[in-house]
Amino acid sequence: MRLEAPFTEEKIRTLKVGDIVEISGVIYTGRDAVHKHLHDGNPPPVDLSNSIIYHCGPVVVKEGGQWVVKAAGPTTSIREEPYQGDLIAKYGIRGVIGKGGMGPKTLAACQEHGSAYLHAIGGAAQILAERVTKVLNVHWLEKFGSPEAIWEFQVEDFPVVVTMDSHGNSLHKDLLAASTKKLGEIFAEIDRMKA
Repeated sequence: MRLEAPFTEEKIRTLKVGDIVEISGVIYTGRDAVHKHLHDGNPPPVDLSNSIIYHCGPVVVKEGGQWVVKAAGPTTSIREEPYQGDLIAKYGIRGVIGKGGMGPKTLAACQEHGSAYLHAIGGAAQILAERVTKVLNVHWLEKFGSPEAIWEFQVEDFPVVVTMDSHGNSLHKDLLAASTKKLGEIFAEIDRMKA
């Protein structure tokens, strides 16, 4: 399904775990330094209401006076778990793109405030970069450096899978529970074989 800007709560609440989505519109990158800086009370340089944040440290170079994205793969999201839920609540962030999933604090914020976690494919950084049609701006480049800056990307048909929705569902939580159960069964079988 397509998800086009503006990214409203109404649109996000239609998404369910397992939906394959193509995003078109403006998204912002943000990693550890940005999340901590915002969480510490520093105002963002952009309006994050109804926004999508991409956990990404892109490779961006200047060619002919224009910024060009060469690689834009997702980074591991769980590092932002201490901050993400609070930032969703404070700024009205509607979507978070990353890889690996997030924890219960983020899931609760998604449910309460109408947000979703959108899983991008790791290892496809160059392919995902092709979906960035334009770099509109960069913020905090001097403060944090290129990978940690806030890059403002115009994207077209950027592919993600919904793995945490605004209804309290989490594919990551379900997989952890299923894996833990299976691991317990394996250990029980090993113990039986040893006896």
